[in-house]
Amino acid sequence: GGGIMEQVHRVVLSHLDYDGEGKILEVGCGSGALTIRSALTWPKAKVIGVDYWGAVYNYSKALCEKNAASEGVASRCVFQHGDAKQLDFPDESFDVVISNYVYHNITGADKQALLLETLRVLKKGGTYAIHDLMSPRRYGDMQAFVQKLREMGYERVELIDTTDGSFMTPKEAKRLMLRGSTLLVGRK
Repeated sequence: GGGIMEQVHRVVLSHLDYDGEGKILEVGCGSGALTIRSALTWPKAKVIGVDYWGAVYNYSKALCEKNAASEGVASRCVFQHGDAKQLDFPDESFDVVISNYVYHNITGADKQALLLETLRVLKKGGTYAIHDLMSPRRYGDMQAFVQKLREMGYERVELIDTTDGSFMTPKEAKRLMLRGSTLLVGRK
């Protein structure tokens, strides 16, 4: 409530060093809100949202398409079924990859492997912003992962605590069960 997700989306997108040209991929698009916000933010970009759309949530491709049409961006948004564990795109397909509060929901998956799979489809020079509940219990040692990305040639890799007041305080994060909210950003 209170528009917190729109604020979260704006913060996530504000961390992208992106000129607005090319293609954006959102992994785990749900209802399409962040995909649509991206299309509204960068009017020249084509935005693809993928989601597994499991039965637990009342989201679907049709709902995403309806939402994109209502915002006037349907011609630049494509929604398709997909699996974050194995994205159905060739290496280096996108100028931007984004995700918001998705990977913690994928049970049994190695979260760092999910991040690497997401980054696999990012073009050299592309930028990313991946936001999730990156607690050590879920994700392991993220400082070591950041170092690994740097050793792989990624630039400006940074972990940003999003419970610092950028859109919620630590107290709000605890109340909303969003402790560990962290944004992983950088450039390939």
